[in-house]
Amino acid sequence: MGSLVWTSSNQLHLQINRVDVYANNCRTNSFVEVHDDYCGGCAFLDIEFEGNPFPESGFRQHLSVYDGTLTIDGAGVSIRIVLCMEQDAFAIVIDGNQASEQRVSATLRMLRYETKFFGRQTEALTEEHAMRVPHRSQIATSQLIEDNNRIALTQEFSEGDFCAKSAVAVAFQATSADAEILNDTGIRLSAAQAGSVTILVVSAATMDPDENPVSAAFRQLDAVSAQSVAELERQSQEWWHDFWAQGAIDLHSEDGTAEFIQQNYHYFLYLMAAASRGKFPPKFNGMLWNTGGDLRMWGAQHWFTNLSCYYAALPATGRFELMEPAFEMYSGMFDACEQAARQQWGSSGIYIPETSYFDGLEQLPDELASEMKELYLLRKPWEQRSDTFMDFAQRKHPYSSRWNWIAVGDWKDGKYVIRERGSGPYGPTSHMFSSTAKIAWLYWQRYEYTLDSEWLRERAYPVLRGAVEFYRNYPNLRKEEDGRYHMHSSNSGEPVFGVRDSFEDMVAMRSVTAAVLRAAEILNTDQQMRQTWREFLDHLAPLPTSTDTDALHPQDYHGPRIFVNGLKPAVKADRTPTGWMPDINSLPIWFFDLCNIETQDREAFALAQSTFDQLLRNGLDPKTPVGTLSMLAVAAASLGRADAVEILLPNQMRQQPDPRSLWYKKSGLLENRMTLGEGAQALHAEHLGRAAEALHRSLLQSNPPAPGEDPVLHLFPAWPRRWNARYTLRARGGFTVTATMRDGEIEHAELESHTGAVCRLRNPFPDDDVRLYRNSSPAEQLRGALLKFETSQGERILVRRLGTSRGVAPATN
Repeated sequence: MGSLVWTSSNQLHLQINRVDVYANNCRTNSFVEVHDDYCGGCAFLDIEFEGNPFPESGFRQHLSVYDGTLTIDGAGVSIRIVLCMEQDAFAIVIDGNQASEQRVSATLRMLRYETKFFGRQTEALTEEHAMRVPHRSQIATSQLIEDNNRIALTQEFSEGDFCAKSAVAVAFQATSADAEILNDTGIRLSAAQAGSVTILVVSAATMDPDENPVSAAFRQLDAVSAQSVAELERQSQEWWHDFWAQGAIDLHSEDGTAEFIQQNYHYFLYLMAAASRGKFPPKFNGMLWNTGGDLRMWGAQHWFTNLSCYYAALPATGRFELMEPAFEMYSGMFDACEQAARQQWGSSGIYIPETSYFDGLEQLPDELASEMKELYLLRKPWEQRSDTFMDFAQRKHPYSSRWNWIAVGDWKDGKYVIRERGSGPYGPTSHMFSSTAKIAWLYWQRYEYTLDSEWLRERAYPVLRGAVEFYRNYPNLRKEEDGRYHMHSSNSGEPVFGVRDSFEDMVAMRSVTAAVLRAAEILNTDQQMRQTWREFLDHLAPLPTSTDTDALHPQDYHGPRIFVNGLKPAVKADRTPTGWMPDINSLPIWFFDLCNIETQDREAFALAQSTFDQLLRNGLDPKTPVGTLSMLAVAAASLGRADAVEILLPNQMRQQPDPRSLWYKKSGLLENRMTLGEGAQALHAEHLGRAAEALHRSLLQSNPPAPGEDPVLHLFPAWPRRWNARYTLRARGGFTVTATMRDGEIEHAELESHTGAVCRLRNPFPDDDVRLYRNSSPAEQLRGALLKFETSQGERILVRRLGTSRGVAPATN
């Protein structure tokens, strides 16, 4: 659970949100308009005081991310909000004037009226298909409860066989309180205050129709009430201090830019620690911080491109527990994605769409699925789609990848009529297959950082295998006269539809196939399939470039050879041919380890450098903007471009207002370092996640020369030499690295081996030999650009420049 906290003159306001509260699932027929589906919100909570303790300005508010405590000092009242990290609970501690008694009240308010009902269930569309298709039949019911000095607000969402429930409960700790129903949407609990009083707020949720979340919430209240405020604060601080002890960074520059980066980076980790410990990942558009009830621009579905902003940066932090919600969600929809690969595409393996409900894609009626497959694979002309197919689509959300050819709709004579994008079955995410591979790659990275073979076997390998088998069996992938496998009729990112050999897919296939081959070798499994996968990998079509005969690129482009997004017959939404360089929001060649400072294919590396330069054709200066989702800073770090990192990294965190933006305050940053750049109530920190990934790659890279090969550690590969830095980060191969750079020189380099793997390290002192110190004892001497040495599990290894005092570990502080 989570909330923003804000004030009016005499009230403290919260909206309690949870990651596991959804109003519908993938089988919904009730949300046909964009942005009208909702999730997360549980209750409004208002804490009211006598007088006006919170004037418009002039009082102090401070969030300590180190202690996990919010402090607000108003006129005559001081408030501490403590996060109870082992319970879904907040403790709101209010200190007032000991000499005078005043009333303090806590009001729970519904996010909507008591019952919200979407339409009725209709009869079968046709006798032939005998389908019962409910239309706008979702019901949301809320209830106010008073029980023995406690109040609660419940929600229940139902549609067909889907059920979800939540409860928020409030009580004063060790204080007698009075409850009253205010109106049909609110209930208040009030008590007299002299000195200090504590309000406890808890929440619970379930998708089991037989479970009662109120009982669960009241049990939590009892558990938290049994502990003193001092004990709750001690537990919270211990949790947070342990969290920060896992690793952090310390940056300095004369102009303060490095300190700005450091502050934003730690705030991003705080947000993830607060929001990513539940059953599902927080939604990109609002996370746990919505304040306006159910309104949430972009609705309740997950976009992986957006979700990746939060999770791609986490492996290097070593906080793998924060990644679990994303893995739980995608593994939880595995069966549905396996079914979708067969039904929608006539393929094998798994198909995870770019946009998806938390439980994946719904099972379709067989005949409708058969028609969809023929239409989407371009075997059946779009103009021949049946009335049954269109009637079914009429009830589906246009942001779902499966139905993304729908643009918007209009209400005509009481009926919602959809409008199409005009590109047949294509929409921005309809034929986007690389998301499946990118999700599988995240699983693979989790293994590479930990070398957890059980994780690889049980969690990562099924997803990797499923991604490769989907591509390999996709009906529009064919081995052609040139002896190469060519991919037809897919999207290349969102802008380009119907691409042959899309850049996104060709990169994805290379990478996940290499990864599944390595994984199968590690697990000693799929002996026969390895030959099939190897043949597939070795005969993939080359990556498209601007010098290919059929390549498409901007008409005004006359620069050096670069990678491009796709080949003919790419079309835009208006069906006109087009071509683009790689999408700066994905830049997949860097996403999948195909091109980085360790890449042995120097031609590809040169092409990547040229592509990067062309993406910055307007030059690089202190005002160069970096979009929320942009991977430009990540690409700069991957290519060792410290000059670009110095500008792009802080600029991505700054998120300068865009005068063209339609969103709040032209998408500029809010005081809490987040932004509403995704639209109304879509508060987010995507820019901080992307920048955190770039920061990690600037400080430490552990890339293999090619996907699936052994990683090579490289310290400060793209770090601006004018900035000092010290960090503790995780690296692939099962290592934690602590390193320091001061005045452009590496002073300290130490590794901790978690698994006893062989270490491959680019010599941090390339002009000198080095000596290793194993668990503080002098050991072997090494020389050369690449240092390779054995390690033991739990061993700490100091890498010291030979013959100088530099490289000595600094004093512990």
